Amino acid sequence: MAEVELLLLRHGIAEPRGLGLEDGNRALTAEGRQRTRLICRRAGALGLKSPVLVSSPLLRASQTAELAVEAGLAPSFTCHDGLSPGADPWPLLQQLSGQGQGETPRRWMLVGHEPDLGVLACRLLAAPPGAVALKKAGLAMLRWDQILSPSAPIPSGQARLVLLLTPRILTVS
Repeated sequence: MAEVELLLLRHGIAEPRGLGLEDGNRALTAEGRQRTRLICRRAGALGLKSPVLVSSPLLRASQTAELAVEAGLAPSFTCHDGLSPGADPWPLLQQLSGQGQGETPRRWMLVGHEPDLGVLACRLLAAPPGAVALKKAGLAMLRWDQILSPSAPIPSGQARLVLLLTPRILTVS
């Protein structure tokens, strides 16, 4: 049975709320792009690459995914509504589990938002809500042994937290 590795990348620093922009149209700031680019390069140097990258369709997340692809973390990316704020990402994970049966380990990268990515991590770890939270452009990696089937429930408590990297750790020279 192949291990599954899930990389969770929170979007970078974005324009603040309340500037008359719809939430989905908030872009990364210049600082957010610069920091996210650096973090993605450092993550690549650590070997945190994935053949599959899926992003929230919101602008700040898709811009983060673009920077991840630019840094070589994935060959390309797609957007999925299951990574939108407040959405349920579980159907996406079930869909991904049906792809790439020969890969060992099977690794996927998701780019999204807080608290949603942290909630997903907590569900997989059977940790209390709030136990895992990603800073902007932060990265986590979870690993578990179970291959997911389309009807499988979330494998609560079967995942292990392998990495939790803050932007500060990844940007230290």
